[in-house]
Formats: sequence, C-alpha cells, structure tokens
Amino acid sequence: MTISVYVDGAGGDDPGYGYYVKETGESFYEKKPAITNNQAEYLAIISALKKYVESNDEVIIYSDSKNTVNQLNHEYAINSEQLKVLAREAWPIIAKFSNLKIKWVPRKENLAGKMLGS
Repeated sequence: MTISVYVDGAGGDDPGYGYYVKETGESFYEKKPAITNNQAEYLAIISALKKYVESNDEVIIYSDSKNTVNQLNHEYAINSEQLKVLAREAWPIIAKFSNLKIKWVPRKENLAGKMLGS
C-alpha cells in the first residue's frame, strides 16, 4: 500500500503546521507560535515522518515548499542554522524508512493546504 501524506505549515500571524493523509482522511494540526514558514514546513514533515516511521508501506510526503523538499533530499544547501537543526532531526528518521519519497507539489494541489486553510 502507498500512503500519501500532504504537509503544510505557515508562519506569520497564525503559525502552525500539520498534515493530511489522503488514504485515511486522518489529519493533524498544531499551532506553534513564533515560527517562520520554512520552520513550519520542516515541522510538518517531521511530524509526518514520526507518525509513519514504523510503517512498512511506501510513504510519499508531499510538500509545496520546494526549498524544504530539496534540502531534505540533499539537493539544496541549508544556510539557516535554525533549519539545519530541523534537518538534523529529520534525516535520522528518514534513514529508518525503507520506502520513502519526499516530493514537491504545487500549492493548489496540496491537500493539506486546503485542509489547514492556508
């Protein structure tokens, strides 16, 4: 089975992050004060990784943040120290998956963005 997890996060006036699982309809959202958009995207991905780290299914995480996707896939450098800390939290969890993909989707196709109202 493939599990499609759509993640989204927002900084600014109403900061928070979460995810939506297409196959089950399950969703998660957490408000988190004083975070940037990029930090929120990382936290959304980390929360989805932690949820599915024990799964043997194929897991595909979809994010509309090109930077976050490319940084976690080791395609872009990470210049922000705050984001490096979050990447260092994510990478060991990513390494535990046997079948994981982190992919970019356009904002209009991000089901979590619709669900989270962003």
